[in-house]
Amino acid sequence: MSFTRLFCAAGLALSCLGAVADEIASDDQPLDDERILVTAEFRPVDLFDSAGSTSVIDANTLRERQASHLEAVLDLAPNVNYSAGASRGQFFQIRGVGERSEFVDPINPSVGLIVDGIDLTGLGGAATLVDLAQVEVLRGPQGTLNGANAMAGLINLVSTAPGATTSGYGEARIGQRGLRQIEAALGGPASDQLGYRLAYGSTRSDGAQRNVFLDRKDTARIDEQTLRGRLFWQPHQRFSLDLVGLLLDIDNGYDGFSLDNTRQTLSDEPGFDRQDTRALAARMAWEATPALDVELALSGLSADLEYGFDTDWAFVGICEVFDCLAPEYSAFDNYERSQDNRTADLRLLSRAEAGQPAWVLGAYYRDQSQSLRREFTFLPAPFERDFDTVNRALYGQIDWPLAERWAVQTGLRYERRWARYEDSDGAAFRPAESMWGGRVAVEYQTDAGPLLYGLVSRGYKAGGINSNSAVPENLREFQTETLWNYELGSKGRFWDNRLDLRAALFWQDRRSVQTQQAILLPIEGNNCPCEFVQYTANATAGQSYGLEAEANFRASSRWFLFGSLGLMRSRFDGFENFSHAQADPANGIPFDMDGRDLPHAPEYMFALGSIVQLGDGWSLRTEIEGKDAFYFSSRHEVRSQSFTRLHARLAYQTGQWEWALWGRNLSNEDVQVRGFGAFGNDPRKGYIEEPYVQFAEPRTIGLSARYDF
Repeated sequence: MSFTRLFCAAGLALSCLGAVADEIASDDQPLDDERILVTAEFRPVDLFDSAGSTSVIDANTLRERQASHLEAVLDLAPNVNYSAGASRGQFFQIRGVGERSEFVDPINPSVGLIVDGIDLTGLGGAATLVDLAQVEVLRGPQGTLNGANAMAGLINLVSTAPGATTSGYGEARIGQRGLRQIEAALGGPASDQLGYRLAYGSTRSDGAQRNVFLDRKDTARIDEQTLRGRLFWQPHQRFSLDLVGLLLDIDNGYDGFSLDNTRQTLSDEPGFDRQDTRALAARMAWEATPALDVELALSGLSADLEYGFDTDWAFVGICEVFDCLAPEYSAFDNYERSQDNRTADLRLLSRAEAGQPAWVLGAYYRDQSQSLRREFTFLPAPFERDFDTVNRALYGQIDWPLAERWAVQTGLRYERRWARYEDSDGAAFRPAESMWGGRVAVEYQTDAGPLLYGLVSRGYKAGGINSNSAVPENLREFQTETLWNYELGSKGRFWDNRLDLRAALFWQDRRSVQTQQAILLPIEGNNCPCEFVQYTANATAGQSYGLEAEANFRASSRWFLFGSLGLMRSRFDGFENFSHAQADPANGIPFDMDGRDLPHAPEYMFALGSIVQLGDGWSLRTEIEGKDAFYFSSRHEVRSQSFTRLHARLAYQTGQWEWALWGRNLSNEDVQVRGFGAFGNDPRKGYIEEPYVQFAEPRTIGLSARYDF
């Protein structure tokens, strides 16, 4: 489907929606008047009162989609994509900007991930969704708000806070391929000053892969447990303390790729994707004076990860069975990582009255330590590295009311970063750099109510070093990347509040684009390109532009419609790529990437849904979502397949109980979430170069029961 046709389809859909609205029956009801607050901002702000393209996915949507991990709901947010290459979709891209994998070298993430004030950036496998109130996706640079780890945007997960009365729930789900999920939460007041919330969730399944060599159906198993506790203490009306503790125990299997590009694998050493995370966050709020608030946010995280996989995707003796065209090889690659992360954020906020300027002034500190031990069959000894970074930043923002309906928001952040890298190959680096970001936004509140805005924002991402000595010397260092974002948008409620609509046009200009590349090296004594060396390089520039739109429509008291649309075009500018599969570096001939799409940047994605109250406690939720094909990498020309998939849920509620029959991906689409190209791994074919892909979940049908109290 072309970009132009999609624009026309979007216009036609809105026209039809208007026609339907004019014929609404007399019993139609407006949307809920309850405010939707975006908590990731410096102050909680109404979704319809803030400049910027933001999606909020609420608790009901998470529950009705049976979502246990963030990957299950990201397709609802326009122009947001993800990459797997592991047991979950762990790497996120917003508007075509973001990482797609991590191996030896530490990555500088483009998309921030925050969970209840805990910085989990770069740990996407930890994005479980137990007892969440909402998921917030902020698109575009968050240079003032979050600095170097949010150049493309920010994903903020917010758990349910302690309530004024005792409440909770218990839910159980079963489904195909051994799916078993349980969730439970309990919270309320412990005293007049103290509130609590405790939640636990467990997700287990056999996974969608079948290992035909080992005759096992659980080599891609999911085994995830989440335990979260929250305390809210308010000993005085001018002081409060919010504490959050998080424990994650993840022991997933990883057997994701097949030589035949199916869900049937041949590996004799299936891999794994494990994570043990312990985290704590505290937020103190103090009303220092009637005109000044002081906030201090502290967080600490310790995570141990292990990720390993069978690099040949086959078993020893495959050539005896299939009479291979080339000698076989066998290897296993294992990565043990640990990460400790501490943050402190001190913030002063004015308490100005309406019509007066409001300002924020803050200081930020982040200290992160990462270590890696890699054991690879063909390495003479394990490879080990340590990577420590310290980030310090000063930031400020002022909201200026210019006139009755006009306002200007200005923000600026200055950040200094120090890094220390050492490894067992003798490499040692001590880079340091200064970076800045910010935004200027102009807002206009129309007579009819909708907000119109225009903004310019700047984001940044630190440079670094490619540690692997196999990377050519002229490519060992890569530079800081910057991104300028220009945006026009509108947010408002229409037709007696029966319709809410948000839309934004954006254009992004990237400089010194950091893009992941790879070289394949032969191993002595083998005829295959067994060593896969990933590194980061800078393209000259890149651009993207497009449209993001989201709508909710109360068609009647029994019928609710919702949808989103993302349209985007992207391209590299002036990228002479020597790592591309079609380049000829030996003769100094690169592959010209000028004008080619950025990786993981589909030209369109959409989601449409309907919730119908059928009467007598019955309801039906149906959804259709789709995504265009996209390039998997800037190193080759392999693309995913476009898809359209269908979800449905039939529920019956009686009293405090709800029972549901649900199905995900009922159309049974082979959705591709990670892909490799330009290398061969099949000895049966003589290691010819061909694409390999990893698939998302196939059709899954299940039952759930939930009790709320």
